[in-house]
Amino acid sequence: MTGYAVSSRESASGTVTIELKSVNSRFLDLQFRLNDDLRAFEPTLREAIMARVARGKVECRLSFGRKAQGDSTLATNDTLLTALATLQKSVQAHFANAAPLSVNELLRWPGVLAESEISQDALQADVQATLIATLDSFIDSRNREGLVLETMLLSRIADIEVIVERITPLVPQAVAQFHQKAIERLQDALGIALASGSTSAPTISKEEVQDRIRQEVTLYGIRIDVAEELTRLSGHLKEARAIIKKGGQVGKRLDFMMQELNREANTLGSKAAVKELSDASMQMKLLIEQMREQVQNLE
Repeated sequence: MTGYAVSSRESASGTVTIELKSVNSRFLDLQFRLNDDLRAFEPTLREAIMARVARGKVECRLSFGRKAQGDSTLATNDTLLTALATLQKSVQAHFANAAPLSVNELLRWPGVLAESEISQDALQADVQATLIATLDSFIDSRNREGLVLETMLLSRIADIEVIVERITPLVPQAVAQFHQKAIERLQDALGIALASGSTSAPTISKEEVQDRIRQEVTLYGIRIDVAEELTRLSGHLKEARAIIKKGGQVGKRLDFMMQELNREANTLGSKAAVKELSDASMQMKLLIEQMREQVQNLE
């Protein structure tokens, strides 16, 4: 599911900002964008996100901006400057033409300008508080999208139920029509065969012919009867509706239900004996595919 949230928290030492955004994914994929000095907070961020998010490609950004020191006088790190001077003399002893460090280069050297120490405990507390606020907002944004998807899925389920309700009465009619046409055609074919062999005794009697016709028609009628498929479709639709209404982590369960619905719709299409059933199968498969695409985004 998609989602976005960003929160900031100011303290005496600076501002902590956490940004969370996610795009659709069938599994949980976490990515962190942290500066090296904040890398120690990654386990904390990972544990908190995994506790509340189960699906999606989630990107987390953590940044910390130090508060400006105002008009206070900046101090230099004399110990570091002394060490740099010693090193510079050592280098110039080997390379007499080496240019000395400029004032600008020295001031930009990491650690030369002394900064006030930041309490790691205080920073940890600020990160924790900001993370909780960001996660709350992030989950809310995903929940809002989930409500939209819930409405869409329930609408598609209702559409399929209407199709099932419409074609269910057609099944016994289609089977009965097939029986009648098949019997007539087989009787005509076997009658011609019996008539053409009238000069000699027929190998089978008319009663045996009738029994054979009934057997063949019955067996094929069973093959084209889709009443069981429609019953299973109705059951799967009710279960999918119940899963959505129950809420929670429904993504993987609904993904399985889409597979079952698609299987029954395919079987209905392959066994369809009349155009109305074949068309209904295509309509249902289109609706199921629309649901399947969105179900993979749900958590």
